[in-house]
Amino acid sequence: MITVSIIGGGNVAFHLATALNNASGVKLQQLYNRSEFADGFHQLSTPLVHSLKDLDAADIFIIAVADDAIRQVSLELPFKDQLVVHTSGSVPMDSLGDQNRKGVFYALQSFSMNRRIPFDQIPLCLEAENPEDLQLLKELGAKITPLRYHVNSTQRAALHLSAVFVNNFVNHLYFIGQELCETHQVSFDVLKPLIKETAQKITEMTPFDAQTGPARRNDKNTIDKQLTHLTNTQYQSLYSAFTESILTTYGHQKL
Repeated sequence: MITVSIIGGGNVAFHLATALNNASGVKLQQLYNRSEFADGFHQLSTPLVHSLKDLDAADIFIIAVADDAIRQVSLELPFKDQLVVHTSGSVPMDSLGDQNRKGVFYALQSFSMNRRIPFDQIPLCLEAENPEDLQLLKELGAKITPLRYHVNSTQRAALHLSAVFVNNFVNHLYFIGQELCETHQVSFDVLKPLIKETAQKITEMTPFDAQTGPARRNDKNTIDKQLTHLTNTQYQSLYSAFTESILTTYGHQKL
């Protein structure tokens, strides 16, 4: 039985707590949050505490807080020589305080409190200072997902940056697309089959081969028309930047 306590009360902490609470061979020892927990946490049969001094012994302490708070929280822990890991994609493992053994337990996914995702479909990126702790993290990860990767801090930072491009930026483009549709009284639902096909396509071919559209075809007439159609100068800039990047990627002359 692996005992785990989670420090944090946000989206990542909630989804991780839910997965570990339902996993066999894991005891979710305690959940810590400085302030009140969201309603979902109260549905878990795990003691909730609001003081770090109330944390009991555990095999692994998982810090799931905002990136800029990780180091300070790790320094405030009232114990030494325990395995303490964080869940950030961009924070180096060495940012954790030196009084405890360090590691990373990073679930590479976009989490929202009101949307449940099967954890066995989520990749875990694992890192630890020593082989014994890495093995323990692998064993814990195996309780909730088959997708486990040993990734160092540099590689994890690159993955996180890549995730910003393929998730955060892409979602913002969805927002722009929805806004353009609504401006012209067209339902955004019309685009959803295209969105699904685009995501499905790159599971079967490379993004380079999957690219379509006017920039891929070097269709300057369509590009010029669409730029004219855009009245928002910020969207024009985004359109031009993406178009020029695609043109360059496929060996076409820039605009």
